[in-house]
Amino acid sequence: MERIAFKMKLNEGCAAEYKKRHDNIWPELCLLLKDSGVSDYSIFFDEDTHTLVAILKAEDAAILSEMPKSELTRRWWKHLSDIMESNADGSPVITPLTEIFYLP
Repeated sequence: MERIAFKMKLNEGCAAEYKKRHDNIWPELCLLLKDSGVSDYSIFFDEDTHTLVAILKAEDAAILSEMPKSELTRRWWKHLSDIMESNADGSPVITPLTEIFYLP
């Protein structure tokens, strides 16, 4: 099991909408994530910088590289692209984070 963390940037004033969309996350997207070996997935928000920090566990991080090929994933990205920094293809701008401490 690998622990993965990354950050993304939310557009100013969009925190409530981001939370609302995740409160209503599509069940089929949750199933895709779980079927891809993702578990213990959390997203935190820093109000001062509008930064989102995501932390998850993955059975195999290489499988996550297949997620962008999914039409469902691309639709979810499009659903969020108006409220966060996104790449030209609609995917969120993601910056991987390096773990420097872990207390199991």
